[in-house]
Amino acid sequence: MKFTAITAVAACASAVSAAPGGWSNMKAAPCPKSPFQFTSTYSVTATPDQVVNGTTPTGGLPGAIGHYELGLNSYTNTICYNITLIGFRGNYQSAALTATHLHEAAKGQSGPPRVAFPNPVGDEKYANSIGCMKGPFKTGLNGTDGVTDTGANFQVSQIEKNPAGFFVDVHSSLAVPGAVRGQIA
Repeated sequence: MKFTAITAVAACASAVSAAPGGWSNMKAAPCPKSPFQFTSTYSVTATPDQVVNGTTPTGGLPGAIGHYELGLNSYTNTICYNITLIGFRGNYQSAALTATHLHEAAKGQSGPPRVAFPNPVGDEKYANSIGCMKGPFKTGLNGTDGVTDTGANFQVSQIEKNPAGFFVDVHSSLAVPGAVRGQIA
């Protein structure tokens, strides 16, 4: 949120100084609204010890850690993300479109992915993915009916209603059930 506020202040200052007459004519160039309007934000640390297969702990990928910063706008069904992986090894591996996900399940349980984030780019020391996605979401996996994508009817407002019912994770060829996992709340 600090970055958003700083960006908005900088944009406002630029807009006003660019207006004819500069600061003295600031009503001629009103400050733009921030490009990021969130109805909620979440900061999640994902660790190997939280990874399960079904309900059985797997240990994940020892030494790996993930930091997920999420900004939600439930009015526009948008999720913005800043995902950082440290110590991730192996190749990304998942049957979904990507190996970096938001899943629906309580702590200690597995559940279907609802959002497939772009995999972070970088190396074993540091990999990052930043962006925003707007629904409808697509994971590339079919749900229990065998037809409908597991992200098809997902709304980010579902996270706001029950953050404890969702988690983020990433999958590695060295830890296919998950390298790291972090519960939203």
